[in-house]
Amino acid sequence: MYKFRPILKSTIWGGEKIAPYKQIATDQRQIGESWELSGVAGNESIVAEGPDAGMTLPELIARDGAALLGRANAERFGAEFPLLIKFIDARQDLSIQVHPDDRLAAERHRSKGKTEMWYVVAADEGAHLRSGFAKRVTPAEYEASVADNTITDLLADYAIAPGDVFFLPAGRIHAICTGCFVAEIQQTSDITYRIYDYGRTGADGKPRELHTELAREAIDYAVLPDYRTRYEAAKDREVELVSCPYFTTSLLDLSAEKEMDLSALDSFLVAICMEGRGTIADDRGGVLPIHQGETVLVPASVGALHLRPEGGMKLLTSCIR
Repeated sequence: MYKFRPILKSTIWGGEKIAPYKQIATDQRQIGESWELSGVAGNESIVAEGPDAGMTLPELIARDGAALLGRANAERFGAEFPLLIKFIDARQDLSIQVHPDDRLAAERHRSKGKTEMWYVVAADEGAHLRSGFAKRVTPAEYEASVADNTITDLLADYAIAPGDVFFLPAGRIHAICTGCFVAEIQQTSDITYRIYDYGRTGADGKPRELHTELAREAIDYAVLPDYRTRYEAAKDREVELVSCPYFTTSLLDLSAEKEMDLSALDSFLVAICMEGRGTIADDRGGVLPIHQGETVLVPASVGALHLRPEGGMKLLTSCIR
């Protein structure tokens, strides 16, 4: 099992929640994102402790292959780690954006698309986010709304609270807004089409680049009655939140010790501690403490886990089934 050094990214819209949440000391300010687990080129996660400290995630994959990823994942993704795990803290509204699907991303960028999900960690009073269209919109109407600054009127807008979940398949228009602090689980891809940025300028004083035209073909214009993912919370058992071809994410709200049988799972498991603290022990003798804001990568070769909360521990787990 592995912990990695967080990759902290200061942004013009970043807040001050991530470092205290993760219980780390840093002089860095306006941390908008903490990349918890990444194989993205130039942003590779580095093992934080233990005998493999200093190794990058791609180096672990090169050494261990299917023992780390799982056989099917190694065949499907090769040397690439297929998920990118982040915390995001928005002190200002983020741009309205969309991500291409696998077909369009391969065609345009020789890359994977980006399907993702959000789990709300914390929300300031009045915090909200946008996901999907609130009404039927044509591509021409979409472009006109960007031009006349009315696109926010077309989007579904949600007041949020801790524990809320939103699934964002590639093609769904969306925006994280002021006061949102979320965990994000996504395909390994850094391709974003920025549609609208409220007329703001970047650090250089110039308007940030928009990709309104590129986004036109990437957007899914379908309208759903509700874009929030509904689930029934429960203690001491796995509650599945999202299951798609790219990841399956579950919530574990533990007040007592729990055994997890992973023997039939042909995949790594990512465990993100959302609240509390405890220990994770595997069937190979490994034991790791984990606390709020930390992420642990469990190799596919692990057959079982023993989870021991200290008072209480809430975990998000993600794998590829």
